[in-house]
Amino acid sequence: MVLKIYLARHGQDEDNAAGILNGHRNQPLTKLGEGQAQSVAAKILQSKLQFDKIYASPLQRAFKTAEILANGKQSVQVMDLLIERDFGVMAGVPTKEIKERCQGNILQTETISYFLSPEGAETFPELLERGNKVIEDIQSKHKGGGSVLLVTHGDFGKMLYAAYYKLDWMDVLEQFHFGNSEVLLLAEESSPGEAHVFQIQQYNS
Repeated sequence: MVLKIYLARHGQDEDNAAGILNGHRNQPLTKLGEGQAQSVAAKILQSKLQFDKIYASPLQRAFKTAEILANGKQSVQVMDLLIERDFGVMAGVPTKEIKERCQGNILQTETISYFLSPEGAETFPELLERGNKVIEDIQSKHKGGGSVLLVTHGDFGKMLYAAYYKLDWMDVLEQFHFGNSEVLLLAEESSPGEAHVFQIQQYNS
């Protein structure tokens, strides 16, 4: 039986709404963020998707999103490795200051300025290594196949995608935007270009 890994990003949180870099900051969902998660929960019901297990980052924005997506039908298990990237000295900084503070150390896409290695921050190669650990752990726990849902964050979610499909981390950062409450499918029969399941047209950082 094939293992399908559904990968969701949390709904908008207070830092997203304020244009603040969050990282390990633990802000709650906004009303919009809760609504985004509820919209996806409704789509999950309509699509008759069922999950054998739901895992979430320990940060409340992800855990609350996971609870909403669970629709009261099952419990959510915290997986510490799903936590967002450690932003180091950039945590709590307004997104508009990224270019000024990280000059010459940025990867610019159409929607996001990714800082690469400020003081104290996890690098993307380190995130990719953590992503590989998560994929290996999930595959080991669910050797019989089935469907699992991982609720995580923007930067780390993209590195989980890169790890699963064995893609270059820099290419993945430039490839697509992983917005609040969007859902990707990581599966053998699903090509990287077909990964988006539910997509929301918004561009919170």
